[in-house]
Amino acid sequence: MNKNIQISPLFDDDNPRVQPRVDTATIFEKSVPGRRGFSLAAESPDTDEAVKTAIPSQALRANAPALPEVSEFSVVRHFTHLSMRTLGVDTVFYPLGSCTMKYNPKINEDVASLPGFVQTHPEQPESTIQGILQAYHDLAHALGELTGLPGVSLQPAAGAHGEFTALLVLKAYFEQRGESHRNKVIIPDTAHGTNPASAIRCGLEPVEMKSDSRGRVSLEALKEKLGPDTACVMITNPNTLGLFEDRIGEVAKIIHGAGALLYMDGANFNAILGRVRPGDFGADLMHINLHKTFSVPHGGGGPGSGPICVRDFLAPFLPSPHVVHEDGQYSLKTDLPHSIGKVRAFLGNVNNVIRSYAYVTQLGGDGLRQVGDHAVLNANYLLALLAGRYDIPFGRRCMHEFVINASKQKSQGVKATDIAKKLLDYGFHPPTTYFPLIVPEALMIEPTETENREMLDLFAAAMIEIARLAATDATEVTAAPQTTPVSRMDELAAARQPVVAWPD
Repeated sequence: MNKNIQISPLFDDDNPRVQPRVDTATIFEKSVPGRRGFSLAAESPDTDEAVKTAIPSQALRANAPALPEVSEFSVVRHFTHLSMRTLGVDTVFYPLGSCTMKYNPKINEDVASLPGFVQTHPEQPESTIQGILQAYHDLAHALGELTGLPGVSLQPAAGAHGEFTALLVLKAYFEQRGESHRNKVIIPDTAHGTNPASAIRCGLEPVEMKSDSRGRVSLEALKEKLGPDTACVMITNPNTLGLFEDRIGEVAKIIHGAGALLYMDGANFNAILGRVRPGDFGADLMHINLHKTFSVPHGGGGPGSGPICVRDFLAPFLPSPHVVHEDGQYSLKTDLPHSIGKVRAFLGNVNNVIRSYAYVTQLGGDGLRQVGDHAVLNANYLLALLAGRYDIPFGRRCMHEFVINASKQKSQGVKATDIAKKLLDYGFHPPTTYFPLIVPEALMIEPTETENREMLDLFAAAMIEIARLAATDATEVTAAPQTTPVSRMDELAAARQPVVAWPD
């Protein structure tokens, strides 16, 4: 790491978001009587009377609205300055563990915005959307190749929706086999929280399984939990500790021996992309987050994409319709008697599919493999820089992410949430905190493959400085953030009683 890096809260052209806190009235109260951004021509008496005639009297205002009186450039500057306070991958390093918040190439945004993709309608004749159908067909084939699971549906709208859909497929499979009694889903304690929620939504019963001392699946615990009523075991690999399940082949053999299936949560697929195919180590079905691994932005609670990939014997149960290629034409096949039906309008989020299609097409096999390689390299580099200052509970090697145990800092008066808040003073978005639950004072850090060494050095220097402050001047950390427009808030109250409008 570059020893000459200086970490301090700065306000400069490279980091305009970080600035001294000011009174909110100075930021928002810009109205001055008589100022205008645009003036409309005065209406004639005849027009005014016509409006009153067209609009019911009870709908007319008695008094003019109290609108702000602001010049055009003040409005533009106001919203521009607000946008500069937004934390995102386009502005700052965003090490949010288990969510792969990486920079996405803008060319993929441009491709997805082409008129032929955005100005279409789901009910158009198939002959007029051949390009979209080809993109769906080819991306599905690519995902099948990358996962080793050839049955693919691009319909699900997000990762959790992909889990839900895959479990519906699994449930339909067992029902056709006359094994509807298989209603339990075994889930390790390192799993994502959506796993048990998805199982419950499908009418299945989640069963928690403790990990071993290495932070991986315990073979003994697995054997104890498995039974004739087990439908599947949901395993994230690499898991949420950033560790590869190195006994996954044996795990799969035990699961299949009990007549159950191995479901893989593909949220961390970024780490093994091009290196390991889940189908080859025994996975029967999985979901993939296009909005994590394949160049689709997060945001808004819905515009993601979570395709599912399954083995051949599960493919008949996939959502309909399927895109097929016959006699040089792409078409939608709906004659699928065993399909669980649609889980989303049309075929899913078309624009996100196009983004991922452009990403996969540009990188090719070698490029996609480098994505995984660099994600793992960056995480291990950052872990090596921080290991001497923070406790790493499961060794000095990881995959694409790692988890810090900040219990040592807590004994000095600084909790994981304090460390996260202090990072804001250095212009960094905080990592995931207090997850996974099996690690006390957890900080889950994922640098992704898109960050360069200089940025990783800066982040490490900030984390090391925070560790030093925790040991020498804890109040400097517990009082953070100090350079943001708003100081530390009551997050529980903000979630339960959000204020979504500026007060009168």
